[in-house]
Amino acid sequence: MTEDGGQADGAPSDPEALSPELQERLAAVERGTRESMRSLLEAVLSVGRGLELPQVLRHIVEAAAVLVDAEYGALGVVGKDTNLSRFLTTGVSQERAASIGSFPSGRGILGELIRHPHSLRLSELSEHPASYGFPPGHPPMHSFLGVPIKIGDEVFGNLYLTEKRGGAEFDDKDEAVLLTLAMAAGTAIENARMYEMSRDRQRWLKANAEIIAGLLSGADEDEVLSLVVDRARSILSADLGALALPAESGESLRVALASGVDAGLHNGLILPREGSFVGAALQAGEPIISLDVAQDPRITAGPPRWEGLESAVAVPLIAGETVRGVLLLARTRGREPFADAGTVPLLAFAGQAALAMELAERRRSAEQLALLEDRDRIARDLHDLAIQRLFATGMTLQSAVRFVDHPEARERLMRAVDDLDETIRIIRSTIFGLRAPATERTRRGLRARIMTVVEQGARALGFTPAVRMEGLIDTDVPAEPGEQVVVVLGEALSNVVRHAHADAAEVSLVVRGGLLTLTVSDNGTGIAPKSHRSGLDNLARRAEDLGGELTLETPEHGGTRLVWTVPLIHG
Repeated sequence: MTEDGGQADGAPSDPEALSPELQERLAAVERGTRESMRSLLEAVLSVGRGLELPQVLRHIVEAAAVLVDAEYGALGVVGKDTNLSRFLTTGVSQERAASIGSFPSGRGILGELIRHPHSLRLSELSEHPASYGFPPGHPPMHSFLGVPIKIGDEVFGNLYLTEKRGGAEFDDKDEAVLLTLAMAAGTAIENARMYEMSRDRQRWLKANAEIIAGLLSGADEDEVLSLVVDRARSILSADLGALALPAESGESLRVALASGVDAGLHNGLILPREGSFVGAALQAGEPIISLDVAQDPRITAGPPRWEGLESAVAVPLIAGETVRGVLLLARTRGREPFADAGTVPLLAFAGQAALAMELAERRRSAEQLALLEDRDRIARDLHDLAIQRLFATGMTLQSAVRFVDHPEARERLMRAVDDLDETIRIIRSTIFGLRAPATERTRRGLRARIMTVVEQGARALGFTPAVRMEGLIDTDVPAEPGEQVVVVLGEALSNVVRHAHADAAEVSLVVRGGLLTLTVSDNGTGIAPKSHRSGLDNLARRAEDLGGELTLETPEHGGTRLVWTVPLIHG
């Protein structure tokens, strides 16, 4: 300006005096600023609209990439061990992500922001001291902009943006925009987490009420425990749920029930306390999480069974000071991993399962005490009345044989005497079962367990299979073959449901000549030549472990016949 307040030469006060080219540039800058602010405002509003946390995180990373015109974007969630527990990307196709492999754990440049939660802007990634390259299949990246996402003083995670379009570098304006979005993201994430916690709290309360109702109504223990596994799977969106209980020896755990993906590979497994994931949870006495259970160093024992599964959580079932088992949940590969916050209510819920087991045990004891006198009375009556009368009848028939001259009549009399002897032997075996030690009496009979499995299978099949049982099943079958045959029957009926397309089936369980033989037949489509046989291989291994075998037959009328045979005394 001049001393008298006029405009200096060469600096016109009228914008129209500017050249058309300069006027257009200034207008473009003004429009760009308005559009940038409008885009930022829209992004802030969009990330605040969602209530589901995965949806909010996805909106954040996509909005960030659009705002700073980045080709690639990522949002990494920091876990309690300062590694990345979740990693969402945009700009990378599913095919390329699959070729790269598992998401990063939080080292290199990504770890730099975890260690130093401040914005970081680079023109060339490879020149930073913390950079050590990309894995095979990773797209090339040069320019970089990263900012932390904070909720109060807590660092929730970081936004990572790379490759500004057009080959340019990220500038101060991009950094300011991204920092603003990160602040809004922190608020949106906190709101989503509070909503998620409130929703899950209601679901846990409802599930707990169902468990308590089942306990008070006197429902079967297996039904209550199955309900525990199913509700936990549903609330935490798990693909596999399993319940492992301490085996009789106390040195191992037996997977009593499993449902979901590849449940047949887990059901009935005997796992050691050392070298198994459920054993690690039992020793820890608190929930443990694995981000990749297939590669978890704590798992050193047991057959391969984790293919296709990734994140897993195991929580002990504690009632008072007694640990009664472990609840395991797992998700398939590529899904969101389990988070600490989401699994905290699982410990209290697992306590309900432990309570169910304790109450069921006390109820069984009370019922057995009430029935004990009746059992003893029945045993006395059978011995003192039935056996003596049958024995006397047999003696009478034997004495009458010498008065019969007709050969065929003599033969029939002797057959009747033999039948009476066999009847006496069966009754004595029954008396032995009635007077068995308490540990054997309180165990649920194998016949009853077989019928329970058949009834459960009938609900899925849409019809009830025919059942035939022969022999001294409840008294002559040892514990281990009895446990295994129940698991095998459940898996065999499951195969009929999934693959056979049958409308009729038959189950036969025969104890004869020192052998236990389970036969499951159906009138379905039979086994396809190239069908997946992991489940059948698992059943074959169970038979081989007991010294038996599994055979598959194709009856003349079609369908499939599965024959599972094991010796009653394995040696």
